[in-house]
Amino acid sequence: MDYRINDIDRVIKNAIHVMEDSKYQIFEICESARKELTVMTRELEEVFIETAETINKVDRLELEYRRARIRLTEVSRDFVRYKEQDIKTAYEKATQIQLDLMVFREKEAYLKARRDDLQARVKNVEMSIERAETISSQVNVVLEYLSGDLNQVTRILESAKNRQLIGLKIILAQEEERKRIAREIHDGPAQSLANLVLRTEIAERMLSKQEFGLVQDELIDLKGQVRLGIEEIRKIIFNLRPMALDDLGLIPTLRKYVQDFEEKTKIRTTFDTVGREIRLPSAMEAAIYRLVQEGYANALKHANPSIVSLGVTYQAHMVKIVIQDNGVGFHVDLVESRARDNSNFGLIGMRERVELLEGRMEIESAINGGTKIMIHIPINAELRKE
Repeated sequence: MDYRINDIDRVIKNAIHVMEDSKYQIFEICESARKELTVMTRELEEVFIETAETINKVDRLELEYRRARIRLTEVSRDFVRYKEQDIKTAYEKATQIQLDLMVFREKEAYLKARRDDLQARVKNVEMSIERAETISSQVNVVLEYLSGDLNQVTRILESAKNRQLIGLKIILAQEEERKRIAREIHDGPAQSLANLVLRTEIAERMLSKQEFGLVQDELIDLKGQVRLGIEEIRKIIFNLRPMALDDLGLIPTLRKYVQDFEEKTKIRTTFDTVGREIRLPSAMEAAIYRLVQEGYANALKHANPSIVSLGVTYQAHMVKIVIQDNGVGFHVDLVESRARDNSNFGLIGMRERVELLEGRMEIESAINGGTKIMIHIPINAELRKE
């Protein structure tokens, strides 16, 4: 049996090596595609601007050409008021405007075709990046499993099917979270910093030309962009882990989350607390915060409610969390069965979090009768110690 395990272990290590190389190649392809996308996007913006200017120019030339033809007709008919030189001048002007109009119409057609081609190429590159990110996530999931201890893999294979699905879903959720964070950083702070570099180069050129007024205006804009970048970074940090949990505690952080939820979704919310707040271990407070987040997200996504309420009760040996909405509701047994079969991470993920905290979760719901989620988490003197 040992030699079989060694053989399997060697095969797995070779597979890990190949997949890690593939992962870096996918990353390089993805980065190359992102650079190409940046260049094409910038080129597309320039083409959009040039196309708009050309269309405006064609419109002006068409108006001028109509006026020139009217003028030519007018001077050609009235030989008393206008001389031959006037007719010649009107004819040459009309001819020149007609030539310019032909040139700019051709330019307009070329720019529109180029714009359409660039848009199609940008879309294809974006799809390629998305496919590469998906493949990268799948490779990371496989590596996560293959990198584990072989005996641990054997135990996982021998465990219940639901546990296997939960483990896979957790890893998939982690990969999705990593991808989301990477996108937020790429689309937010990374783009802002790249723009700041370009703007500072512009400011340097202005400074070398001693255009101090323009430099001052540019610096004011840069300061505003830096502030926006800092706000974006703070939002990303807060989404990773609200610092208010450590500084203020669970209740103020939940109250802020509920207020933000109401402002963002326009769904009315209420938040009630019973008992004196007890500071819990950091991991437990973070887990409770994520449970509330998941409950509110499920209500927003599936329930279509007009009000969502949250209640937190501190007891001597228990914390009780109640999330309730007046939405469309559902059949609890049917939905939980489908959740297990269809790998739905929402309810199963919440139950798994609660079980990790050695608590229990109860769900009450009915069609058109809203939903009530009650979570009981035990606490004791030992758990309160950090």
